[in-house]
Amino acid sequence: MGVSQENLELVERGFESFLATGEPPWDLFDEEIEVYDHDTPDQGSYRGHVGVGRWVEDWGAAWAEWSMEPTEFIDAGDSVVVCVRMTTKGRKILRLDYYNSREQALESVGLRAQTGKSRPSSH
Repeated sequence: MGVSQENLELVERGFESFLATGEPPWDLFDEEIEVYDHDTPDQGSYRGHVGVGRWVEDWGAAWAEWSMEPTEFIDAGDSVVVCVRMTTKGRKILRLDYYNSREQALESVGLRAQTGKSRPSSH
């Protein structure tokens, strides 16, 4: 059995454990593990076991419900690529910002105040 096959089996076992228990497979993670979430790069990396726990908590907090199913484990030598099918149900409104003017509100989301009349919303 080569190193890459061992890596593949290690990752598969870790996913099985996580899906069965809901807990990251702590025994498989090095104490200095780093997580890079490329979906939210502004958050930076998460380091160590505490960081992994925080990442899972931060990610899960965004969803009312979620589940995942690994669909493919790809042997990439020293790395393993895992393709996952995620099913999520979003929460409701996560944040509300109140502004004193339309211009401030538009500016806060990167839009310039537009001239002309706005259409009334339909109810």
